[in-house]
Amino acid sequence: MKSNFRLLSSIFLTLLFFRVQAQDSLRIESFSALDEANEIDDSYNPIIFKLNDSGSRYIRFMIWNQLWIRQTENNPGTLGVDGLPRKNTTDIGLRRARFLTYAQVSPRVLFLAHLGINNQTFVNGGVPAGGNSGNAGNLPVTTNPSTGSNTLDANSSKKPQLFFHDIWTEFEISNSLFIGAGLHYWNGISRLSSQGTLNLLALDAPIFNWPLIELTDQFARQYGIYAKGQVGKWDYRVALNKPFSVGEGGTFDESTNRPMAANVANDNWATQGYIAYQFFEKENNKLPFFVGTYLGTKKVFNLGGGWHHHPGATTSVDSNGSVNTHNISLWSIDGFLELPLSVEKETALTAYAVYYTYDFGPNYLRNIGIMNVGLGPGTSQNGPGNAQPTIGTGNIFYFQTGYLLPKDILGNKGKLQPYGTLSHKRFEFFEEGSWQYDLGMNYYIDGQLAKLTFQYSNRPIFENYLNIGSAGEFILQTHIFL
Repeated sequence: MKSNFRLLSSIFLTLLFFRVQAQDSLRIESFSALDEANEIDDSYNPIIFKLNDSGSRYIRFMIWNQLWIRQTENNPGTLGVDGLPRKNTTDIGLRRARFLTYAQVSPRVLFLAHLGINNQTFVNGGVPAGGNSGNAGNLPVTTNPSTGSNTLDANSSKKPQLFFHDIWTEFEISNSLFIGAGLHYWNGISRLSSQGTLNLLALDAPIFNWPLIELTDQFARQYGIYAKGQVGKWDYRVALNKPFSVGEGGTFDESTNRPMAANVANDNWATQGYIAYQFFEKENNKLPFFVGTYLGTKKVFNLGGGWHHHPGATTSVDSNGSVNTHNISLWSIDGFLELPLSVEKETALTAYAVYYTYDFGPNYLRNIGIMNVGLGPGTSQNGPGNAQPTIGTGNIFYFQTGYLLPKDILGNKGKLQPYGTLSHKRFEFFEEGSWQYDLGMNYYIDGQLAKLTFQYSNRPIFENYLNIGSAGEFILQTHIFL
């Protein structure tokens, strides 16, 4: 672990060094090319095309990607791609690659389409049959035709499939009421449930903020009809959704003598929403994506709460063999603070706290590992790789805070923002709860347009329904946005 930490630290410092040197070189070349210029114009101009002379009709394009370089301390019993025990894994992968466009079709009609891929590693994230042959085709893919052996299953790592994250149309009814429909991200249950990925404070979201992720939603989106707007200092979003129908229902666990809820296919609608009161400046709600940090450009203090309710969405089996149906009922309260501290030094404090109450039915639990490259069943209740108990019936507290350091620390070479997060999860499935944390540093080369983030993440390990230890993960992320 220590040698890998030194390796990743060296990579981060090397990238920082070459960024500074490259910036100086580009600055000199820019002045040489522009003899009459007195200074460089480094302001950001969005990619916008006017559809009429006044600009009331327009279309905007946004492109971003996030790449991860990682060193992961694997969960007990993890196997590598060679089938041998693997205590640590170093890899590189694509966390996100997105393209978003929205158009003000008329002054009262907005259309948005958001496409992309996520979580491609060297062993997974691709489409079926995109494997070693390099060409998609019928399954299985034969990688050694001469012997007819060594065939791959559908867990390919190549040729990830582009898909819609969002696609919806919105109509303005009044200044305080907008109604839309489609595959949308106007989510309950918390601010973090509609978090944008362009301006996260930490390297990533904690994932349990999207409690339905990739089961009854499509990458945190569902089809539905929503209403949103602002009335005075109140900001609201509510929706009636048709969740994706998945699951075969729960079971009864003979070893612990208790029912275990799981998703079941159903035809029921769900309601969700989030309402917040904005004490200071109002936030823009043209798009659904909440900002993680404004880097001191706004003074914001909001308190909010939200819900998601999906009737008859899970089942379990009792000791008599009877099937019981349960609702998914999720609630939260949260608060967000962005406080500029010094105009001269451009320092700022960002903080966010949220408390979730999740009810999916008795002993419901999901283990999730982001971009998990570990294989095998594992010997702990976490499973292999970097998986951990993430979502389940119970309560979760999450807190994050960051401090934007004075701009003169790096001069005109960018800004630094150390941050930390703390989580406590108490799931009904286990006999005890667990704490975990992330510590990191954002290096803003050009604000949120270009940044590097280095983070250490700690996660709990469970065996026999008890927290018996922890494991760590170092991640270096490159983030680019146009």
